Amino acid sequence: MILSDKTLTEMIEKQDLVVKPLGENSIQPASIDCRLGNHFLVVEDRNMSTIDLSEEIIYREYEDEFITIPPHTFLLATTQEYVKLPDDITAFVEGRSSIGRIGLFIQNAGWVDPGFEGQITLELYNANSLPIRLQAGRRICQLVFCKMDQAAASPYRGKYQGQTRSTGSRVFQDSEAGK
Repeated sequence: MILSDKTLTEMIEKQDLVVKPLGENSIQPASIDCRLGNHFLVVEDRNMSTIDLSEEIIYREYEDEFITIPPHTFLLATTQEYVKLPDDITAFVEGRSSIGRIGLFIQNAGWVDPGFEGQITLELYNANSLPIRLQAGRRICQLVFCKMDQAAASPYRGKYQGQTRSTGSRVFQDSEAGK
């Protein structure tokens, strides 16, 4: 069941759901808008010939109010908002329609597990033939929250728990990486 603006407001007031700082007009009829933070990561392609899932990936870090994403380029960004989900709520990360219509694809693998706590790292891809200039503080995506039939037996406590700022891939820490 997707949660309504009324339910989201009640949960935030009771602190059952944490979304901070909450923008003035962030709560939408069936979602909460999140704003772009000012921390970005780009894969360090000058010092790597391939990305190997069993090795730590190297990133260049940027911190600024503005970022320009060249055409056909991928980068990681973060939300300003820090979220904390209870063990019976999950969330989907969706790009805002107005942003998608300019050719900017937004994800975070599309999913936030129940029990997750931290800022959301966003995966941004400019599918346009022109650069896209973004400003920190602008609404960039939305979180759609869903109530689960019961609390998760094993809520999220993984390698991204408590992340702040943009966080690069930690796939090299997966058990199948053999380390």
